[in-house]
Amino acid sequence: MTQAEIKLCSLLLQEHFGEIVEKIGVHLIRTGSQPLRVIVHDTKTSLDQVKKALCVLIQHNLVTYQVHRRGTVEYEAQCSRVLRMLRYPRYIYTAKTLYSDTGELIVEELLLNGKMTMSALVKRVADRLTETMEDGKTMDYAEVSSTFVRLADTHFVQRCPLVSPAENAEPGPPQPAPTLVISEKDMYLVPKLSLIGKGKRRRSSEEDAPGEPKAKRLKHSADNKEPIPDDGIYWQANLDRFHQHFRDQAIVSAVANRMDQTSSEIVRTMLRMSEITTPSSAPFTQPLSSNEVGRQRDPGG
Repeated sequence: MTQAEIKLCSLLLQEHFGEIVEKIGVHLIRTGSQPLRVIVHDTKTSLDQVKKALCVLIQHNLVTYQVHRRGTVEYEAQCSRVLRMLRYPRYIYTAKTLYSDTGELIVEELLLNGKMTMSALVKRVADRLTETMEDGKTMDYAEVSSTFVRLADTHFVQRCPLVSPAENAEPGPPQPAPTLVISEKDMYLVPKLSLIGKGKRRRSSEEDAPGEPKAKRLKHSADNKEPIPDDGIYWQANLDRFHQHFRDQAIVSAVANRMDQTSSEIVRTMLRMSEITTPSSAPFTQPLSSNEVGRQRDPGG
């Protein structure tokens, strides 16, 4: 990695997460894979701060870990993933173009938080949309859920890996770090949730209960918190899928420039039909017959 790229990663990490996370992240970028005790020693940072910084970086898929045979855990920075933070505005704009304001906020929240449950995400987005609406109007959870399902169906969002069930069932002392796994068939499987409700507007300080300390109000709301229906099922933005979409758009534009509009529309249809059945790194799409392409372009024909 060049010095310019390292400097850029440093600026991105500092802007998004602050100085401590930037310090740990850049150290791993420069040195490669390292165990926790070495990171603490080399960066002259407290153990607690290093742990918190690594948690943030792992939460946002900027650092991965690997358990070695001797039981030590080493952490490694994902430099390319850090540089992708430059494209966050483009990912968000693409979601807005394809799935309106609701899709935009879903992807934005996932990028801001790294990983979220569907239930928490739907409520957060519904609240944000309600804030922008006229007085008396609110955003229904069901409408946000519907857009989320469409994003999952087209693979723009995906489930995060979970701790292996076999690992939890094994007797003896716990592993130094969990092994996370997920099958291809479950990666875009949306849990069946009954999210009933509407977005809420933030209450101003004048509307708060008089004479009630803020700490007490927060404790009261925490005590009454309902159980999370999809606890443990986390989602993240699928950045590879966005890049596949960018590539497909470039191909369609190139065909239109070199040939004609009809040819570009045929290619667009073929790419759209194959977008979730063909891996993003595949050199060609799944085979399609001319009849299939024709029916897709003219469903009523």
